[in-house]
Amino acid sequence: MIKDIISKNEKLDVSIDKLDKLKDIYPECFDSNGDFDIETFKNEISKDVNIIKEGYALNFLGKNYSKLLASLDTETILIPDEEHNKKEENLNSENIYISGDNIDALKHLVKSYSNKIRCIYIDPPYNTGSDGFVYNDKFNFSVDKLISDLDVSDEEAKRIYELTNSKSNSHSAWMTFMYPRLYLAKQLMSSDGVIFISIDDNEQSNLKLMCDNIFGEENFVACFVWTRKKKGSFLSNKVRKMSEYILCYSKISDSLSLYGEKAYADKLQPIVKRTNTLKKLTFPEKTILTTLPDSKYERGFYGSKGTGLNILNDFEVANGMVLDELNVESHFTWQQSFLDEELQNGTKVYLSNKFGFNVLRYDQDKKIKAPSTLINSDNGVGTNEDATSELQRLFELPPNEIFSYAKPTSLIKYIVNMQTKCFDNSIILDFFSGSGSTADAVMQINAEDKKDNKYILVQLNEEVQPNSEAFKNGYKTIDEIGQERIKRASKKIKEETNADIDYGFKHYIIKDLNDKTLNKLEKFEPNYVMPDKTIVDEFGINSILTTWMINDGYGLTDEYEILYLDNYEAYKCENTIYLINSDMQSTAIKNLIEKYEKEVEFNCNRIVLFGYSFTLSEIQTLKDNLKQVKNIKNINVDIITRY
Repeated sequence: MIKDIISKNEKLDVSIDKLDKLKDIYPECFDSNGDFDIETFKNEISKDVNIIKEGYALNFLGKNYSKLLASLDTETILIPDEEHNKKEENLNSENIYISGDNIDALKHLVKSYSNKIRCIYIDPPYNTGSDGFVYNDKFNFSVDKLISDLDVSDEEAKRIYELTNSKSNSHSAWMTFMYPRLYLAKQLMSSDGVIFISIDDNEQSNLKLMCDNIFGEENFVACFVWTRKKKGSFLSNKVRKMSEYILCYSKISDSLSLYGEKAYADKLQPIVKRTNTLKKLTFPEKTILTTLPDSKYERGFYGSKGTGLNILNDFEVANGMVLDELNVESHFTWQQSFLDEELQNGTKVYLSNKFGFNVLRYDQDKKIKAPSTLINSDNGVGTNEDATSELQRLFELPPNEIFSYAKPTSLIKYIVNMQTKCFDNSIILDFFSGSGSTADAVMQINAEDKKDNKYILVQLNEEVQPNSEAFKNGYKTIDEIGQERIKRASKKIKEETNADIDYGFKHYIIKDLNDKTLNKLEKFEPNYVMPDKTIVDEFGINSILTTWMINDGYGLTDEYEILYLDNYEAYKCENTIYLINSDMQSTAIKNLIEKYEKEVEFNCNRIVLFGYSFTLSEIQTLKDNLKQVKNIKNINVDIITRY
């Protein structure tokens, strides 16, 4: 568990880690000594990849350090909020709220949610100088350690050390903060996933370069401009800042299609355009609707020059319909074969009283318009003032901000719908969740469109300002405000819509181990005759199970069942059995073997042990007994011991 991770992190070499991944894909590019042959690699990929000799690269003080942080595994555990999670509205919820540092949360999530998140929206600190951002690093690396791990000079190591220990708000500090978080976010995105990042002028250009580096320049989708204010400050000596940016990147750009709005279902489209070549089309009898007066019409030219019609046969109109087959020459945009197919599918053709040909496509009501890069009231999107009003109404407080810099739910709904509108269900992630606007927006979308979207929110449990409205009303941390906002929004949406959606959420808390527990882990020696039963209590069984289950790919909403083996309590999730408690007697092992023998559906092929609860001899006894499962059900049981 944590001891294993600490040991792994101490030995981590970022370059070797990447080379190991490359070796899995291109083993032929490594010689017998394991050295990488770059020329062989170039030849291997040269047929498919253009290798450039010139270009530009993203460089900033702390880049190598931020890559190291992204590669290190988290040394934290996840604690389920059992009292909250057992409440009726939360018991079966698939929404998730995590309190803690988002870099740790992302490292936990990536183990179970890689390639599963369809939409990410984040509103990170803008580094304006007045928004409170400073780089606050909990990783205590010495200068010598930085020199060794990053392969940098003594001077650069000292500069990185200063950057990460001085609460800097420089551009390099901000980029060092953001880089590993975005790097991990990319791993979570599904193949059709997108990420939206709110930002302003202070770091927009740096963010664009960083995202090009992480997501790939080819996966840049757009830089949206959102009107954030109805009126700018008249006290400004330079300009009134009325807008912010929202950068959007996809995981894979191929065939990405974003939803802006529905095309007009009743909008007629002309099929004559003056710039097209002359074509002849034949319209079958009684297929043309028209506003021409009932009468008989002779062949000839009708309409205006350039878009007029040369009608090649006489025809009759009665009751708003052309009764005869109509042969027409004009600057049509369609070919005959396309017209025939459209008519067969149900497309309607209209001939106006000014002799203009228009159509209403059979699938018009399903067509969508791509979003505009301008986001404002024309899209039904509000401003920061609207966000403040939303919070005031929800928290029933006087007109003072309970939370600064919140985004209106209308903005987040518009953004989320860009990628999720045309899907039945999606997971939406926000790892700078602040006041919880994203959860509110997702619930509104679900209620309005009968969707089953799920959200995952992460918020650092940082303290609120002592003199703030939030503090005066009993809120000590930002994540408390976010959770309360979700509860109040849930109640409001349910009262207004009575929609049958998921109104609850599961809550988890990220916890660093204290020195006392770390000392116990460090001093534990598995060769001792007696296990250390107290270490289970230091973690808590539910925390161990939660952390292990997400590590094993089960997710935070998967359930485990208690597996009673004689008087021993084990835990089972799908095909994995977790043995955490000590004092596992031979009768419990016998009972476990009997389950393989007698229960047809009992096919667990993984057993994970909490190493501190077992001696080495007990672990060996268990392994020896489970060998017979191979003969019983032809299953090789993988026994994993974690420390």
